[in-house]
Amino acid sequence: MSENIIKIFTDGACKGNPGLGGWGALIIEDGEEKEIYGGSFNTTNNQMELRATIEALKFFKDPKIIEVYTDSKYVKDGITKWIINWKKNGWKNASNKSVKNSELWIDLDKMTNHHTVNWFWVKGHSNHRENDIADALANKGIDELT
Repeated sequence: MSENIIKIFTDGACKGNPGLGGWGALIIEDGEEKEIYGGSFNTTNNQMELRATIEALKFFKDPKIIEVYTDSKYVKDGITKWIINWKKNGWKNASNKSVKNSELWIDLDKMTNHHTVNWFWVKGHSNHRENDIADALANKGIDELT
């Protein structure tokens, strides 16, 4: 494994859906860990999952090689599979309806084109150290709203 590959572990959380939401990311670069998080009012869990990934990728101004680990199949499948047809169809889904959260997907797409990103899914709430940290950060984002 190369030292110059950055690992990012992301998570989103929501109390109410919609409701108070938080996002968190654990960034591991050259063996050092950095934590980032934030929160939003009147948001959804999926929006926070997307926001966590976007903010973590935006953390790096210059293009990097990044591995993103998410417990959200919505994020992983959306960015690796569904987005191809969404873009072809003018941001319409298979039912010819507007893609939910398209502004976030567009932002995430820009960031994935800026970096070289490989995507991985991890099972949430399964004693995965880095995912548990990302989850705690997302909840910290919520806690700081109240």
